[in-house]
Amino acid sequence: MWFHKPIIDEELLQSLPNLKIVSSSGVGIDHLDLKLLSRFGVKVSNTPFVVSTDTADLGMALMLASARRLVEGYQMAVSPDTEYFPADWLGVEVSEATLGIVGMGTIGYKVAQRAKAFEMKILYHNRNQRNKEEENAVGAVYCKKIDDLLQQSDFVMLAVALTPQTHKLIGKRELELMKPTATLINISRGLVVDQDALVEALQNKVIRAAALDVTYPEPLPRDHPLLRMKNVIVTPHIGSATHDTRRVMMQDMAESIEAALAGRPIPNEVV
Repeated sequence: MWFHKPIIDEELLQSLPNLKIVSSSGVGIDHLDLKLLSRFGVKVSNTPFVVSTDTADLGMALMLASARRLVEGYQMAVSPDTEYFPADWLGVEVSEATLGIVGMGTIGYKVAQRAKAFEMKILYHNRNQRNKEEENAVGAVYCKKIDDLLQQSDFVMLAVALTPQTHKLIGKRELELMKPTATLINISRGLVVDQDALVEALQNKVIRAAALDVTYPEPLPRDHPLLRMKNVIVTPHIGSATHDTRRVMMQDMAESIEAALAGRPIPNEVV
């Protein structure tokens, strides 16, 4: 599967009686019905680790671009209507600001490693607390309650898997807990955020800005409000989109398929 295609439903599975494995690109498996696949005796694999470095890089890129208003600045710099650069055109600081990471898995932890180099104060919320050695290595402080993280953070970065528990994890209530100067960054899945609530929060200046690599649907309708807001950056779900990473993803998928066909243990099998 690449970009969630083909759609794996019961009709397809019934037409493929010899199917042994579905090898899916990327880390997310929210597009797969694991119980259905198990009922047909089909194994599942993904490529969770290879995507983490590039996705963490993109998370930092989105944070920096939003904070320093790079998209707006570029548009101003190249516009044929620009006659001068205004002196009061300002962004916000990233260095020494507070970053709240929601989801401290492999990607979230790599974001923390990068944020440490910017001397950021790092908070994180996760199902399970990391051990003290890992926390100390990046200077991260655990927030058992997501509310505490939202209230303190200048930047909130979402790096969780999409599950029933994280579906619309960030809604109207959570956005209102954030600082009016805060930025929401989403590198996980679009449905982790209540998009209508986000539009309302941005329009009413409940939060300062948003930077989104993921939305729902993808792409957004061309008349969607998020595409018209100057304080929003939207990228086309490119967390893992580098030549090297996509090549390794393909290699990992092929290795899982070969292992399944040979009856060997499957690398990165989703259980």
